[in-house]
Amino acid sequence: KVEVWQIYGVLFLRSIGGIFHWPAMQASTTLMVPREHYSRIAGINQAVRGALNIIAAPLGALLMSLVQFYQVVAVDVVTAVIAITPLLFIQIPQPVHEDAGSILTPARILKDIGEGFKYLKAWKGLLYLLLVAAMLNFFLAPAGTLMPLLVTRYFGKGVWELSILESTLGIGTVAGGLILGAWGGFKKRIITVLSGVIGLGLGVCVLGLAPANAFSLAVIGCAFLGFMVPIANGPLQAIMQSTVPPEMQGRVMGVTGSVSSAMMPLSMVAAAPVAELLGIRTWFWAGGLLVMLIGGMGFFVPAIMTLEAHSKPQPILETGDQAVKEMNS
Repeated sequence: KVEVWQIYGVLFLRSIGGIFHWPAMQASTTLMVPREHYSRIAGINQAVRGALNIIAAPLGALLMSLVQFYQVVAVDVVTAVIAITPLLFIQIPQPVHEDAGSILTPARILKDIGEGFKYLKAWKGLLYLLLVAAMLNFFLAPAGTLMPLLVTRYFGKGVWELSILESTLGIGTVAGGLILGAWGGFKKRIITVLSGVIGLGLGVCVLGLAPANAFSLAVIGCAFLGFMVPIANGPLQAIMQSTVPPEMQGRVMGVTGSVSSAMMPLSMVAAAPVAELLGIRTWFWAGGLLVMLIGGMGFFVPAIMTLEAHSKPQPILETGDQAVKEMNS
């Protein structure tokens, strides 16, 4: 018999794998894609994720009705194998590392994490951008958790209407990703990022301020929110890829991903009493306004607006310390 703690253990191991997967994928993109196409590739990736979010839930429900649960899990394993197999035949360029070929040990992992923090600390613009991403996660993450309660308790709707909002969110993400993939964003990527951040806040605000008898307005807010997700995220990833040397990207992106993810459980803890005392809508409109404020303030922070001044081609450096020195030179 499978125990709950065993499921938690598997999820924990899966999360550890994700910690390595995302930074490695982003860093590999830098080594394989021309710099001028970073935003477009990020937009296409966002569109693909949005499309998967649309079909995943109904497909999962269909499989659950046709086969046993363990067989559904087996499908996940099979698709993972399909995704991994092409990597065996694709040559991905590798940046030069001082400790290339060395055994991965806890000491080396801690050293890499320390170098990532050191790099961010030495570059104010990048550090501020990390803080912006962390605050966005803090204010926006609870919206997904509170969405079912907003639909049932405030709008007085049911599962069907909730699925409409979630599907609309995915459709908006696909549309935004495709447009970003074709357009590429403004020449100065940070303008696209901050405009997208303001758009994210506006979309959440519309959800929170929509009257109880205007569910269609909430649908529009969800579509706009989904549309702005790739507009904000895509160029942000492109900035990281074009400004951080390839050999430092895994460490820096690992740190930024960890810090941003850490905001999510903290925001859930904060959102629960706010929703209980002030109403479910409060977190939506208040969080949306704060996100819009954060995006607007970014335009007046020189360290953020001049961040891409470091986006010139950078040499492959040997160590994190040398990378920081090169960045500051």
